[in-house]
Amino acid sequence: MKICLVIPTFNEKENIRPLTEAIFSLAIPDLEIIFVDDNSPDGTAGEIKSLAGRFHIRLIERPKKLGLGSAYVAGFQQALTDGANFIFEMDADFSHEPKDIPRLLAACQNGAGLAIGSRKIPDGKIIGWNWRRRLMSDGAMFFARLFLRLKTKDITAGFRCWRRETLEKIKLEKIKSDGYAFQEEILYRAERAGFSVIEVPVVFTDRAAGRSKLTGKDILEFFIVTLKIAVKKLFGSN
Repeated sequence: MKICLVIPTFNEKENIRPLTEAIFSLAIPDLEIIFVDDNSPDGTAGEIKSLAGRFHIRLIERPKKLGLGSAYVAGFQQALTDGANFIFEMDADFSHEPKDIPRLLAACQNGAGLAIGSRKIPDGKIIGWNWRRRLMSDGAMFFARLFLRLKTKDITAGFRCWRRETLEKIKLEKIKSDGYAFQEEILYRAERAGFSVIEVPVVFTDRAAGRSKLTGKDILEFFIVTLKIAVKKLFGSN
């Protein structure tokens, strides 16, 4: 049973070593991390390469910042090629706790097509966001759930475990979202394909080091993608 963690990076040099050590300290058999780096100017790629002799890691280097969605698609496709049975997505900034990896993995091993580290169910919570960020997040989720009829409560969560069969079924090559809208689009495809989505409560702690990658462009894309998907759904297009 092979497990791959796909972690996109851009200027995350200071987090790479402690994160990698924390993940492999879990002693999960046949585990691989696939880092997807968008030519970070701070030397993130070099830091990843320096750990290659100690840990089972792979680096996908891209020539420039090409977007979160395409980074995940590249990582997922590599993981599928590597024969992964379960494929994770997570951030590099410790907002997602490595210790929660086994809990998401267990949910997929017990039959879920997708397990989400959820901040929006009982025992899940967010630490470190101000009221503006909370309002923006809650508003975006309400908007998307209303228009797309999504059952999942935390639709923008970036801490997820996928079964291989789920990613193979939802046709990654058709996903066009490049920012944070990627999370809602791929979730929509998973729900529409009939896969079971299980939300596992987690505590999300806003990054302590580095800067948030969320931009106004990402927020705008999120709403545009929601409307585009809703229109396609209305007219029966996939």
